[in-house]
Amino acid sequence: MRVLVTAGASGIGRAMAEGFVATGAEVWVSDVDRDALAALPDGWNARQVDATDEVAMRALFAEIAQAGGLDVLCANAGVAGPTALVEDIQLEDWRACVSVNLEGAFLAAKYAAPLMKAAGQGSIVLTSSTAGIYGYPNRAPYAAAKWAVIGLMKTLAMELGPFGIRANAICPGAVEGPRMEGVLAREAALKGMSRDAVHEGYAAGTSMRTWVTAEDVANMAVFLGSEASRRISGQVIAVDGHTENPDPKV
Repeated sequence: MRVLVTAGASGIGRAMAEGFVATGAEVWVSDVDRDALAALPDGWNARQVDATDEVAMRALFAEIAQAGGLDVLCANAGVAGPTALVEDIQLEDWRACVSVNLEGAFLAAKYAAPLMKAAGQGSIVLTSSTAGIYGYPNRAPYAAAKWAVIGLMKTLAMELGPFGIRANAICPGAVEGPRMEGVLAREAALKGMSRDAVHEGYAAGTSMRTWVTAEDVANMAVFLGSEASRRISGQVIAVDGHTENPDPKV
């Protein structure tokens, strides 16, 4: 099995890559972070690529095609974007957030589709978010992009299904890690609360009263890339401990 994980050098992406490596898959990882790429284990096919750069993405997929093709795409590139009320968000910040989260997924799917069609099979896994299911206060560009990722996934599932290709979206909830630490700090400042109170509020908004880990999300990606999920397509699957309240409170 050959797998590409975009933004795979750290966080959820790295956990996905590690999960597929553990199954014996040949894993390719792309990322913009040179230092994170340098820290990856020996033997991984690591490439420094901006997920929003079409020329670079086209070249990456051409290289993958020459190496034998692609079975699984995990289009995982994303950024948190600004934490602010809609009226306080700058257009350039909106565009930057939407570009990475949505256009990055689009470009990955655009160039993965022909490789998978040629093989007559494949699995595309897009990383959305619970913000793409419920919307989210103070995170308008992120929520809008993640909703759009789900629309992209549904369309891919319909277009590519006749070719034996599946498409699904994973919606992580609050995932422990550096990216959410930044979100916590900004929300705490915006709401006049402590970081710990905001952190507890996220857990309180789930039925399981918990955050999730990158490995929890990666486990779902590995399942969706496997033969065990061969009849699962067009689905939005939350890995979030069951979000009850999309506006975390204490």
